[in-house]
Amino acid sequence: MWDEITMKIRKEGYVPDMDYVLVRVDDQERETNLQYHSKKIALAFALIQMPTGATIRIMKNIRICGDCHSAFKYVSKVFKREIVVRDTNRFHHFSNGSCSCGDYW
Repeated sequence: MWDEITMKIRKEGYVPDMDYVLVRVDDQERETNLQYHSKKIALAFALIQMPTGATIRIMKNIRICGDCHSAFKYVSKVFKREIVVRDTNRFHHFSNGSCSCGDYW
């Protein structure tokens, strides 16, 4: 499912940020590793299970990484969903391609 989401958000300009992969592997494997961040898996599940237009809420006990933050902005725009993420520092409210934190977290 995340592959399908990635294809759609790439058309809008999303580029995976490889700086958030902590292991030394080639670029293709780095991109694959980014797909398995737990927040992205939770988001994909919510898009499958929740009714169209419903607000998606995700809570996490660690800080959201920059790549997930960027991807969530694009998903909110492409899928026309409001996404609320609570990480260790703050709430992030993604809507229409922007975040309430103003990209400062």
